[in-house]
Amino acid sequence: MDDLALARAIHVIAVLFWIGGVGFVTWVIMPALRASERPTDRLVRFHQIEGRFAWQARIWVMLAGASGLWLIYRADMWSRFAEIRFWWMHLMVALWAVFALMLFVLEPLVLHHRMTQSATPEADFARMMRLHQVLTLLGVVAILGAVGGSHGLF
Repeated sequence: MDDLALARAIHVIAVLFWIGGVGFVTWVIMPALRASERPTDRLVRFHQIEGRFAWQARIWVMLAGASGLWLIYRADMWSRFAEIRFWWMHLMVALWAVFALMLFVLEPLVLHHRMTQSATPEADFARMMRLHQVLTLLGVVAILGAVGGSHGLF
């Protein structure tokens, strides 16, 4: 089997579940919590729900990063990072770095405690919701750029 084809398939599936999961949390879970929970209870309830899928997000982010790195290495695409016309590659790496930092460092070491001990749960939930919206939109732009750019749109 061609390792590039396998890496590409793994990459697409990982990005599908990673960004799709972020979109689901952003546009379904968080608005549902905002509509159904008291402002002071939203963070606690989100933490209860999030605990069930955080491990999955870590797996998809790791697979997306590993397969993306393999694709860049095997196809010798390093030079693309020196060209602005491949802007989506910069965006993909930046977005991946933000999520890796959040999922593997900030969430377990800082945010987990902050969510359970928040003195301002309503404001923290609103901030978290805005951050999710921005990250979801950046993810969609990165996907549009990668798919469109790979097929000559840009």
